[in-house]
This record gives sequence, C-alpha cells and structure tokens, in this order.
Amino acid sequence: MLQNRNHILIVLLTITALLWFFVDLSSGSVRIPLSDTFKALTGQDSAKTTWDYIILNYRLPKALTAVLAGIGLSVCGLLMQTLFRNPLAGPYVLGLSSGASLGVAIVVLGINILPISFASYLESDYIVVLASCIGSMIVLAAVLLVSQRLRDTMGILIVGLMFASFTSAVVSVFTYFSTAEQLQRFTFWSLGNLGSMTWESIIIMTSAVAIGLILCLFSIKPLNALLLGENYAQSLGINIRKTRILILLTTGILAGSITAFVGPIAFVGLAVPHIAKLVFSSSDHKILLIGTILCGANIMLVCDILSQVPGSDFTLPINAVTSLFGAPVVIWLLLRQTKMQR
Repeated sequence: MLQNRNHILIVLLTITALLWFFVDLSSGSVRIPLSDTFKALTGQDSAKTTWDYIILNYRLPKALTAVLAGIGLSVCGLLMQTLFRNPLAGPYVLGLSSGASLGVAIVVLGINILPISFASYLESDYIVVLASCIGSMIVLAAVLLVSQRLRDTMGILIVGLMFASFTSAVVSVFTYFSTAEQLQRFTFWSLGNLGSMTWESIIIMTSAVAIGLILCLFSIKPLNALLLGENYAQSLGINIRKTRILILLTTGILAGSITAFVGPIAFVGLAVPHIAKLVFSSSDHKILLIGTILCGANIMLVCDILSQVPGSDFTLPINAVTSLFGAPVVIWLLLRQTKMQR
C-alpha cells in the first residue's frame, strides 16, 4: 500500500513540476499565455515574435537553471543530513559556499591590488564562475584530505565550519578595502541569480549535476545503513571511509558547480529533504532520492515564479525568496526536535 502511494506521489510531483515549469516560462514582466509558451517550445510561431525570443533566450535557460539548482542542492542536503545524522546540516556545511565566496572576492574585490593590465581580464563573468569553482574545489580538497585522518564524522563537520569561518574572515578583509562598485558587484553575486546563464553554461552545469546524481546511486545502500550509525553500517560490510569520501565528493561536485554558476542559494538544501521525508513517509534513500529530486525541482520553480513578483516589473533576488520559504521550515524543525526530546 505504501509503495503504491509513493508511486502515485512520484507521478503527481512530476506532473506538478511540469506545470510549474510552464508557469515559470509564461510569468514575468511580460505575461505570455501558456498556449503561446507551448507553441514557442515546440517550434511553432506564437502570437508575437518577441515572445519567442523572450522564452527561448531568457526564460527557458532560467527555468532549466532553477530545476538543476533545486535538484542539486536538495540532494546535497539529503546526503549531508544522513552522513552527519544532523537534521540541520545543509549543502554548504563543509564550507564550499565560503570557498566559492573567497574565490569571487579575490576576483571582484581584489582587483585593486593587481596590475591594471591584468585586472581588466577579471571583469568577465566567466572568470567569476571559474574563481568560484576553484574556491569550492580547494575547500573540498582540504576537507577530503582532513577526512582521511579523522575517524569521527562530526570532526569533519567541525573542520568544515572552521574552513567556512576562515574564508569568511578573508572575504571580510577584502570587503573592508573595496570600493562601492566592487561591493555592489559582489553583493549581487551573493544574492544569487538564475537569469544570467548561457546555453554553454547550462550544458556544463547539467553535466556536473548528472555526474553528482550518478555518484549518488552508489551511495544509496551505505546511506540506508548509516541511518542506524556507523558501527551498524560497518557490521554490514560498509567501508565507512570510502563511503564518506564518496558522499563528500558528490556534495562538492553538486554544491560547488551550482554555487559557481548561480551564487549561494540558501535554505533549499536544508529544507527540501525534510519535506520529502514528510511527503513520502519513508527512510529508504531509494525513495527519498527520487522524492528529494522532485520536491527540489518543484520548490525551486515556485521560488523562481515568486521572485518575479507576478503582476509587476520587479524581480526579487532568488536568495530572498528561498530564505523566506526556508526560514519558517527551519524554525519548525527546531520546535519539532525540542518537542520530541521532551
């Protein structure tokens, strides 16, 4: 009965994700009817040629980016919460977001200390993406190196938090000596942006998310075993060290690539796994992985629609919308956890 219920939920969430996808394409400062949106996607001529251009060159890449970001960050949150057995763990708990911020800060805020001839090359958006990716990978490499020496999983969590504090301190130093224009550019990046992706960037991001999801498939059995603790997992023949490295690497690929392209997006990775667990009423990661992917895609599309403030010309930062959604969920989790401990 429960299995049939989960199958029905998977179908319903898939259908709703497709509906939100089309609503996202038709929403914005220029409202486009759903029928014309469908025509533009299928190669037919819509009522206005400008609508075709808006959908195919701006809204379609943005909607695909929202889906990829929602899937990747949500899966990262699921992996981290299971690995650390902490309901408040998220995709950036390892300091990957802070590493990405440090890379961007060096490029955007550190131009003053570089020669003018060299600094001109750093104004490209691709350089910012590359710097963000390098920053995330450096922090990930450091965490993986430390994880080889630490047996305690919670120790890795503490190391990740320390890396985050260190990189944040360095970013603060760069911020202090930066100009208003540089601070504005860095602030815009930190607020997140789904609408600046080119098709080449989407292909790279899709490849990174696909690799991360494939690696997740090899983690399903170890993740189920880790639910009852590392000692129980070892008794089942699970290699804890290899499993830990695989999960950390998967999280690094997913969170690092997404942050590099769209900036740090808060709360999605923290809140969505809990929503998937409530919706599917299962602890089996084979079900939870699918549920988290679908819930992440749905919620990120809804957040993207809300960020466009339907009926107006304003566009809110995606980070503001996801935080407005995620903060009440986190508060609810804390209250629920306190109630269960009584």
